[in-house]
Amino acid sequence: MRICIINGPNLNLLGKREPEIYGNQTFEQYLKLLQDKFADCELEYFQSNIEGEIINKLQEVGFSADGIVLNAAAYTHTSVGIGDAVRGIETPVIEVHISNTFSREVFRHQSFISGGASGVILGFGLKSYDLAIQSFFV
Repeated sequence: MRICIINGPNLNLLGKREPEIYGNQTFEQYLKLLQDKFADCELEYFQSNIEGEIINKLQEVGFSADGIVLNAAAYTHTSVGIGDAVRGIETPVIEVHISNTFSREVFRHQSFISGGASGVILGFGLKSYDLAIQSFFV
């Protein structure tokens, strides 16, 4: 099984940025744990702070991967383009957020991704990614 994890803006700062919300671990450190846990699965990772690059990656893997785990970060609440890309591909997408976006600012309660996603997992810290990957095996 081939699963692509796509992270959006500022997630390259995990481990440094707002540790009270996002924790102290970098995503690269956590990715190694995921790769060990899901050793029989090919996990691909992509991160970009640029909206168009995220759309390009969705289109690139959206007809060949078995699953996509997408944390569009702030673009979740602003990008009609990423939402349209999720709707335009065949590969199932699980929308992921590290924090519980509904316990944060009101503008974070809106998602342009959720309507096209197969599921949404939020609020479990980095474990949200683990849960999303597990969902492809159900």
